[in-house]
Amino acid sequence: MNDDSADVLEAEALQYHSRGRPGKVALAATKPMASQRDLVLAYSPGVAVPVRRIAEDPDAAYDFTSRGNYVAVVTNGTAILGLGSLGPLAAKPVMEGKAVLFKRFADIDAVDLEIDARDPDSFVAAVRHLGPSFSGINLEDIASPHCFEIEERLQAEMDIPVFHDDQHGTAIICLAALLNALDIAGKHISEVRIVLAGAGAAGVACLDLIKCCGAAPDRCFALDSKGVLDLRRAAPMNRRQAIHAVEADAWDLAGVLRGADVFLGLSLPDILTPAMLESMAERPIVFAMANPDPEIPYPDAVTAR
Repeated sequence: MNDDSADVLEAEALQYHSRGRPGKVALAATKPMASQRDLVLAYSPGVAVPVRRIAEDPDAAYDFTSRGNYVAVVTNGTAILGLGSLGPLAAKPVMEGKAVLFKRFADIDAVDLEIDARDPDSFVAAVRHLGPSFSGINLEDIASPHCFEIEERLQAEMDIPVFHDDQHGTAIICLAALLNALDIAGKHISEVRIVLAGAGAAGVACLDLIKCCGAAPDRCFALDSKGVLDLRRAAPMNRRQAIHAVEADAWDLAGVLRGADVFLGLSLPDILTPAMLESMAERPIVFAMANPDPEIPYPDAVTAR
C-alpha cells in the first residue's frame, strides 16, 4: 500500500467510525414498548414472573431472556491486531467490530467488554463473575503467554464455552487455506517444510492445528523475537512455545527459509525480503498475515517469484 492510498484509507476509516452515531454497535429492544401495558410486562410488576421461574429453574433463562444468543467479546488490549499493547480503550473499535461480525454473519448478539486488567488473576476474576450474563465468551487481543493461562482457567471455571479467537479462529482459517494451497501446489502436508514467523498466541495455535493434520514436527520451524525456537537456545520460551522447539539447521529467518515450502507470517511488517522468498522451494506458499501491514508487500512478493 503506497502513502497516498494509506492516507485515503485512514481518512475513510475515521469517517466510517465517527459518522452518525459514533461506533458500530447499539442496543435494540426485541419486544413492543408502545403502551403502558407493554411497560407493565417488560418491567414492574410483570418482570417478576420470569424472575421467579428462573430462580426455580436456571435453564429457564434461555426461554425468558436473551442469554442463549448473547456472547461477550472480551479483551484487555495487550495485543491489538498487529499494533501491540495499546490498552483496553484503544481496543474498543476492534471489539465492536467483532460484535457486529457476530450479528451480521450469524445473527448472534454480542457485547464488547474492555477490561482494565493486565494480570491473569484480575482478568479471570472479572470475566468469570460476568458468566451468568452470557452463553459464551470470545477472548480477543490478549498478549501471549497470559492468553493461554486465561483461556484455560476460564474454560475450567465457567459453565459456558470460552474461545480465544486469536488462537483458534486464526488457526482454523490458516489450516483451511493451507490445505487448499497445498492442493493447488501439488504438495502434501506431511512432506513440506513450514516456517512460522511469530510464535505468539496465533502462531502457536496455527502450528498446533497444522501438526494435528499431518505436518511433520521435525519439518516445522518457528521463530519469535529472539530467533528460532531451538532446543539448544539460551533465550527463554514459554511452555506453549517449547512444544514446537526442534534442533534447527539455522538460527534466523533467512536460514530456516532456505528450501522451505511454506511461510506463515504472524509477526511484523517487512521482515520477509524478496531474497528470502527467492531462496524458498519451488511453488512456495506465502501467508503474510501481519496486521495491518504484511511481512512482505504483495507487489514485492509476486515480483520476486
